[in-house]
Amino acid sequence: HEAVRERVGLTDRSHRGKIVATGRDRQSFLQGMLSNDVKALGPGQGCPAAFLDSHGKIVSLLVAHALPDRILLETDALLVRPTLEALDRLLISERVELEDAGAAEGILTFAGPAARKTVEGLLGQALPDLGLYHHARAGVDGLELRVVRTAESGEDGYDLWAPVGALAPLWERAIGAGVRPVGREAWNVLRVEAGVVWYGVDVDASTLLLEAPLEQTYSLTKGCYVGQEVVARITYRGHVNRKIVGFSFPDGRIPAAGAAVSVEGREVGRITSPVVSPALGRGLALGFLRREHWAPGTKVEVAGAGGALTAEVAALPFHRRAAER
Repeated sequence: HEAVRERVGLTDRSHRGKIVATGRDRQSFLQGMLSNDVKALGPGQGCPAAFLDSHGKIVSLLVAHALPDRILLETDALLVRPTLEALDRLLISERVELEDAGAAEGILTFAGPAARKTVEGLLGQALPDLGLYHHARAGVDGLELRVVRTAESGEDGYDLWAPVGALAPLWERAIGAGVRPVGREAWNVLRVEAGVVWYGVDVDASTLLLEAPLEQTYSLTKGCYVGQEVVARITYRGHVNRKIVGFSFPDGRIPAAGAAVSVEGREVGRITSPVVSPALGRGLALGFLRREHWAPGTKVEVAGAGGALTAEVAALPFHRRAAER
């Protein structure tokens, strides 16, 4: 955690699932399926997106990466099969082929203020200035890699996409250069501090897209896509009754995931991701809360093993230094 906040840390995210879309209609087909403007992406560009059902609820969260001859959809490994099956059902006459590409490449993520300099040193070449989720080709030891700019930790990050067989040598080279490894528990704290939700932890198939802090994942101007009518109706004519907010626990004690949030004895939400933040010196959490209580500073009670805990509603993110674009 400290390494990422102060210099650079390294974590292996090869568990991420990957779907590859090929065929001449791939971009127009995905434009009608996903919530963001995939059609606007040129080779080397990318964007976060969601695949929704017709009720505006989240089937999967993805990042779309455009290459000259294909589009790679990066998502949670457990979502690859249901996403593929749902997209296949919506294919009619479009010339598009979709397949699971998870086994071909792995992902090493460098994150922190010195991430770019570290990756450039590892590769022995300068990186271009990349927009968030955009990528560039790079090479090392005769291997072709892709470098993607990311920010899940709240700091600038660079993902190295490499053939699976190259991951261990790249990892060892980075550790040998003094880069600190970051485990899943520390990474979880970092992403909660950054206000980043995880599918299956904070959101799932029962969650409306607009109930989560996912503003970067959808376009209100691109035209029709699955679930678009619900997103537009809520945005322009209505509101959601609950959403994910931040909770701060000043004394450092935190509840369990799933703990009920109450105001004056009435349940008004639940905790999804509780962590202790070493950088901020207090307990933090993501969780759902009813709209009447969204104002930052609102005091709530959260069920704890030894009795109720006091928390304050907090604006998200708790910490973010990385640029939004």
